[in-house]
Amino acid sequence: MTRLPLAAALLASASFVSGAHAQIDAARWKAEAARVTITRDDWGVAHIRGKTDADAVFGMIYAQAEDDFNRIETNYLVSLGRLAEAEGEGAIWQDLRQRLFVDPEALKADYAASPAWLRKLMQAWADGLNHYLATHPQVKPRVLTRFEPWMALSFSEGSIGGDIERVALSQLEAFYGKQRVAMTEAEKGLVFKEPKGSNGMAIAPSHTRNGHALLLINPHTSFFFRSEQQVTSGEGLNAYGAATWGQFFIYQGFNAKAGWMHTSSGVDNVDEFAEDIVSNVPGTVLGYRYGAETRPVTVKRVTLSYRTADGGQAQRSFRTYATHHGPIVRMTDSGKWIAVALMNKPVAALQQSFLRTKATDYAGFMKVAELKANSSNNTLFADSRGEIAFLMPQFMPVRDDRFDYRKPVDGSDPATDWKGLHGLASLPQAVNPKNGWAFNVNNWPWTAAGADSPRAADYPRYFDQAGENPRGAHALRVLNARADFTPETLREAAYDSFLPAFDRLLPGLVAAWEKLPDGDARKARLAEPVALLKGWDRRWGAGSTATSLAVFWGEALWTPGAQPARDTGISVWDWMATRATDGQRIDALAAAVDRLTQDFGGWRVPWGEINRFQRNDGAIVQKFDDAKPSIPVPFPSAQWGSLASFGAKRWPGTKRYYGTSGNSFVATVEFGPKVKAWAVTAGGESGHPDSPHFTDQAGRYAAGDLRPVYFYPEDLKGHVVRAYRPGE
Repeated sequence: MTRLPLAAALLASASFVSGAHAQIDAARWKAEAARVTITRDDWGVAHIRGKTDADAVFGMIYAQAEDDFNRIETNYLVSLGRLAEAEGEGAIWQDLRQRLFVDPEALKADYAASPAWLRKLMQAWADGLNHYLATHPQVKPRVLTRFEPWMALSFSEGSIGGDIERVALSQLEAFYGKQRVAMTEAEKGLVFKEPKGSNGMAIAPSHTRNGHALLLINPHTSFFFRSEQQVTSGEGLNAYGAATWGQFFIYQGFNAKAGWMHTSSGVDNVDEFAEDIVSNVPGTVLGYRYGAETRPVTVKRVTLSYRTADGGQAQRSFRTYATHHGPIVRMTDSGKWIAVALMNKPVAALQQSFLRTKATDYAGFMKVAELKANSSNNTLFADSRGEIAFLMPQFMPVRDDRFDYRKPVDGSDPATDWKGLHGLASLPQAVNPKNGWAFNVNNWPWTAAGADSPRAADYPRYFDQAGENPRGAHALRVLNARADFTPETLREAAYDSFLPAFDRLLPGLVAAWEKLPDGDARKARLAEPVALLKGWDRRWGAGSTATSLAVFWGEALWTPGAQPARDTGISVWDWMATRATDGQRIDALAAAVDRLTQDFGGWRVPWGEINRFQRNDGAIVQKFDDAKPSIPVPFPSAQWGSLASFGAKRWPGTKRYYGTSGNSFVATVEFGPKVKAWAVTAGGESGHPDSPHFTDQAGRYAAGDLRPVYFYPEDLKGHVVRAYRPGE
């Protein structure tokens, strides 16, 4: 009898066990795939049907991976704090920030303690991704070669900017890197950029021609951030809409009876606590004062891997700190350590995100909302019963309104602590308002339903820190304009071309020009530009030269206003309208004329010649090129009050503006006896340049030309390109 050496025997045994597990996994995946059908329509949209909810999740995530696995993997590298393993040491601080709040071992424990039904969904999610990788060996993940069910808990909410992103990376690096690092202009809020957020409108039957509730779904995110899908099961799931890459729930969408649209909220539910740190505390190295106590600082070592220049892996280890308020993320100039408190309820968040897609009326939606695990988004809701609502985030800590939580509060004073969560009935909301509509465009809640809105005086200050914005005035204008909305007129309202910010700002420019002495050379030089803007109807359009001049002028005036506006606690729009000097207004116009002339040969340039949509490849960070094909987009930045948003700018080597954010998915939904919907997505459904669905919606996107949604089997009839099972 021949005996293997012990090491060889163990290796053979391990290989046998590993191979046996792989066979079991493959058999399970094959069985799951057999219970799923994916139907692709003529826009490339996947309509997934599974026998159970878990089967539907399996097919949903498999279809997403077919369209853009890179975005799925990248989202989880970010959410797991492992981005540096793919992108190098430059991402180490982003990973550290994530790992201060997201601990893989804690998530594994959360998974084990999750309800059985949720564990089934997470297992199906992991199985769907692993089955995709097993059946597509040509796809080479950068890091994540196998997905585990617990990983789904790291990315349980679908917002464009998670609460964790509020922690400034520069100051995190300064604290844990033990060096001085200046805050970036972007972290200070001084850079002109497209507002993050969305538009949502709900119209009651009393204000619609057909007597059916309507919903506008209009997220403003980075382009290609979500997949458009329909997910159906034999257990009551039938949701259509936008799902963030890698997640197994429709984040913004509708089912046969109800719809939900989320907009980034201006509530304050992420707070900073200034801790009074004490050294040499008996029994511990560090402590912090809390009332009459001295409590120990929690110390934990976090080790992160990162990709080296030669393609290998190296590690960095950090000693991290936390108090009962949360992890320490920076130190003030006075030496105070700052702890951040935010929502950390991954199991409840994932439950709420999925279960609300199965709610068929307002009562059912609110029952799910009792989980109180939505921290960052307002919601516009509508259903087939004719109910509509504006709701605020359900995760709202109760605090003492004597303290200003917009700044760090004294962590040593127990009075500043969070004191549980608000009950849902105590939150600002507008449910079935008498005025017949509700909306939010990332502005304050105090105008959400016109005269029937909640009143600021009735609530603590921490329910709003966003204030009003130009889109708020614009939304009120279009919603008050009629009481006979149809899906088409709601679409028209969403693309209304008025720019209210310039309606407010331009009179000041005209007045400043009129004050110039006749002998001032600027008066003659700027006479025609001023005349163009003075006679302009304040409406965008691809052929509008006034839009180009106004946008360039507004951007030039924004730059000197960002810092003083921040210093005085007002919006930049308010500073431009009320604090800018005549000289600054004139100088900004001269700069706009010069820039247009330099880049385009003259200052009368149609807006569509500047503002362009271009998609050259499947990369997450696009490279733009004026020499390559692009199409004109008539709507500009939401900064100026356009409801339709196109966040564009010049890029290295370009003179034209190319968009990367704004309108990313737009849908109008009518909740009649049978739901009807129309939609468009930026570019196309697929992330593969060789797919016919890479840019097939670009023209419709730019024109605001929504296509019919194929919700029912009879809608799909005649539009099916392919029906198959995962792996076929």
